[in-house]
Amino acid sequence: MKYHNLIPAAERHYKVEKEKDVQVSRYYGEDIFSAKVMQDKLPKDIYKRFIETIEARRPMDLETANAVAHAIKEWAIDKGATHYCHWFQPMTGATAEKHDSFIEFTDAGDVIERFSGKQLIQGEPDASSFPSGGLRSTFEARGYTAWDPTSPAFIIRNGLGTTLCIPTIFISYTGEALDKKTPLLRSIGAIDKSAISMLRLLGNQEAQKVFATLGPEQEYFLVDQDYYFKRQDLVLSGRSLLGAAPPKGQQLEDQYFGSIKERILSFMHDVEEELYKLGIPAKTRHNEVAPSQFEIAPIFEEANLAADHNQLVMETMKRIAPLHKLRLLLHEKPFAGINGSGKHLNWSLSDDLGNNLLNPGKTPHDNIQFLVFLMATIRAVNIHADLLRASVASAGNDHRLGANEAPPAIISVFLGEQLTDILEDIEKGKITKATDAAIIDLGISKLPVLSRDSTDRNRTSPFAFTGNKFEFRAVGSSQSISLPATVLNTIVAESLDILAAKIKAKRGDVKQAALDVIKEEIKANKAILFMGDNYTKEWEKEAARRGLPNKKTSYEALKDLKSDKALKLFEKYGVLSPVELKSRYHVRLERYIKEIDIEAATLVTMVQSQILPAAAAYQKALAQSIKNTMDVIGDGKELKPQKELLKLLSSLISEAQQQVTELKTGIEKAKTIDSEERQATYLGETIKACMNTVRRTVDTLELYVDNELWPIPKYWEMLFIS
Repeated sequence: MKYHNLIPAAERHYKVEKEKDVQVSRYYGEDIFSAKVMQDKLPKDIYKRFIETIEARRPMDLETANAVAHAIKEWAIDKGATHYCHWFQPMTGATAEKHDSFIEFTDAGDVIERFSGKQLIQGEPDASSFPSGGLRSTFEARGYTAWDPTSPAFIIRNGLGTTLCIPTIFISYTGEALDKKTPLLRSIGAIDKSAISMLRLLGNQEAQKVFATLGPEQEYFLVDQDYYFKRQDLVLSGRSLLGAAPPKGQQLEDQYFGSIKERILSFMHDVEEELYKLGIPAKTRHNEVAPSQFEIAPIFEEANLAADHNQLVMETMKRIAPLHKLRLLLHEKPFAGINGSGKHLNWSLSDDLGNNLLNPGKTPHDNIQFLVFLMATIRAVNIHADLLRASVASAGNDHRLGANEAPPAIISVFLGEQLTDILEDIEKGKITKATDAAIIDLGISKLPVLSRDSTDRNRTSPFAFTGNKFEFRAVGSSQSISLPATVLNTIVAESLDILAAKIKAKRGDVKQAALDVIKEEIKANKAILFMGDNYTKEWEKEAARRGLPNKKTSYEALKDLKSDKALKLFEKYGVLSPVELKSRYHVRLERYIKEIDIEAATLVTMVQSQILPAAAAYQKALAQSIKNTMDVIGDGKELKPQKELLKLLSSLISEAQQQVTELKTGIEKAKTIDSEERQATYLGETIKACMNTVRRTVDTLELYVDNELWPIPKYWEMLFIS
């Protein structure tokens, strides 16, 4: 173990404790241009105009923009910033930034710092090298970033550099969305409009705005940096392509919620300190199930802000890990045979009065509202389970979904015993009138508001109700949460509109009409509800009987992004045009192809240049040892085990060589396939199968080759030495 890595971290943190007040409330949000800072820095009329502009969602006038830009610049320079950037989220899944200095030259040749409203509002990064799925050609380079004032500007410090980051959207010269933020913002508008219409129909006149709230629980692995750089597969693909299972994995279940090691806790401390400065409400940290696996979870925030913050969480952890001689792994399955990492996306709806619309509430009146929004969500998931599955499709997530640690590829909804019983009573007609007494008899008014969950946890369910929110557990740990949230917002908006139309069509008492519609919808959508173990083969058969989709691979699931149903839905709600949605399909399919191609090529390189030479060296040493022994004692029966070992070793080396040759041939063949869809299918079926065959042979070799000769760190080293 590299004990020298622990000493600098411990010394540095002791120094920090002595020099700085560590009370979080005293520095929380100090690196964001928050509403409070804005109020202090801006004239009252400008601040008022700015807030009105945001709430009305209209373009900002130049006078206001110039005043805000000047205030942001002065604030940022006081923080040590020398540059600014438009921080955006292209379809790579990561973030992007182009830094520009504040300096400008006067006519006299003097340097001054200047930042205008025009520079704040709009930027122009090159769009040609970002994935666009056909929206842009290589020679069509122009793209625009446009300020998103609903997400505050922030300061990022990295090494000697301090930069003002301005959250923006990213669109093409012709106006199409080239990023993940734009569709999310559009979906937020769609759910707001549909939810407010439903609230008005149900008699709620108080709420003026409804928005989605998100709380992504981020899982990750940490490995020692020295081991990381000795593994090409971790560096190039983010996961280990080779590695025999160690005698101890996670079977003792002693890692989960165990005491956090000093080095890891120091890392977590540094990460949280940076996140708190950025106003990111990191709340929970703990050891996860697998060795060297951990989780960080925030408090709920509005969807747009939560999506920005989750990107910053991932970036911050990547940046801080090397300071502790660690490396962060966000791949969904970095180590075979032990649990992978997800990003459980907790989703709910709230209004501007602080009410959670998926909270059962305190009164029967609230209960009808709750039941309508609950039913709209259930219906949305049933009708668009294919889109939810497609939203989490990736090469990495294919290793994890259904692997007895994560939900399967079959999307279902878990409600818990109490809510399931209530819906069954409504369906059976036990409750026929929406009177206060009837609703109380349902038991809904007895559901706890916030004190504890009204359901048990079903960790096998991909979409589970957990008291006052739904937990979408199929999201991959490395992916942006924007697309899954965009899909959820849009499909629920559609279901709210459809339920509203049905309630209106019944005329008469609205409460009674709503209860009648809920009864009909339960019958129509109950196939999606499942209370049991989602991991079992029995559920897979039952799901097929119910007609639920089960697309286990991404190249199958992604096709649903370009179905007629999906194209019409997203176009109707103004979230993604048909060409924008199809571009997402092509971008994600292309990424799937590239990721498997990189993995396969990396595996070939590692086996050819590292594994086979090491195995051959041991083979030679073993053969020489046998020969030397024979020279002394003759060819007796005592040498039979050694000869059998040599024979086994030679056989495994021969098999590995042959299998790698076949894999190389397959890789070359994949490049000749001219259809993206056929190429993805070939890679996902044939190439992955070849890779698995190579791995099995090499992992067996690892068990026999001299430990000192084995060229790459083993699982037990990477997982248990930190």
